[in-house]
Amino acid sequence: MSAVPSAAVDANATLEARLARFPARQIELANQRVLSYLEADGAANDALPLVLLHGIGSGAASWVQQLEALGANRRVLAWDAPGYGMSTPVAPESPVASDYASVLTEWLDALHIERCVLVGHSLGAIIAGAFAAIHPQRVSGLLLLSPAGGYGAACADVRETKRDQRLAMLNELGPHGLADKRSANMLSPHASDEARAWVRWNMSRVIVRGYAQATHLLANADLAADLVRFKGRINVAVGADDTITTPAACERLALVVGTQLQVVPRAGHAGYIEASAAYTAIIDTFCRASAGQRSQ
Repeated sequence: MSAVPSAAVDANATLEARLARFPARQIELANQRVLSYLEADGAANDALPLVLLHGIGSGAASWVQQLEALGANRRVLAWDAPGYGMSTPVAPESPVASDYASVLTEWLDALHIERCVLVGHSLGAIIAGAFAAIHPQRVSGLLLLSPAGGYGAACADVRETKRDQRLAMLNELGPHGLADKRSANMLSPHASDEARAWVRWNMSRVIVRGYAQATHLLANADLAADLVRFKGRINVAVGADDTITTPAACERLALVVGTQLQVVPRAGHAGYIEASAAYTAIIDTFCRASAGQRSQ
């Protein structure tokens, strides 16, 4: 594993200090399972809660800039998906999206959240889409950022190849090696050193079993099929320089649900980290347009 540059260490320390404003919380679910998450309580008002779901190589901490910026005016929650952080993994070793959506349902029930604005990034979009399809009445709006479509509609050879390649890389490199090798792919050439350090830090903290299960989820999922079942408000955004879930791929998903794709200049796959002001504005605007801010 390569040494971490001092500038990256300094950037991590700065972001970890900001993250300390939102200490990790845990809540007990059924069957002695737990779910860990971060929360910004927000001001007392009528805004619906905003729930943020991270991608495969990340965690709740990746949303710290949105917790800071949006948490002053509404309740904002970012979960560690099952198998991430301190969250108990799902039971199947090769899960489907509904397995994660069931945990999301339990978590929101435990927090007494009946309805929310739901944002999913990358793999988180798959979970968000499944939840919205199953519980449409609980989703005021569904915002997908650089959504991963999944390979569930592909032929078996493609699904297995994509899955096995990622699992082999995980087994060979481990979380820290994965962060060394893959984190730069998450960002555009315009990303700051701080953003690069933060993406790497988050990726280095993934847990092998949770990441492996998420890899199976990616192979099994078909986001488009879930999106057509949800008749509520959906928006899709992507970074112009996203090479993982490309603008062309995201455009196809946007067309499935009849919405326009919003392309963010000078941003890659983890756009909400490297271009946080632009993405925070997109999220805030979407919340207000989705009745996330009720009339006074």
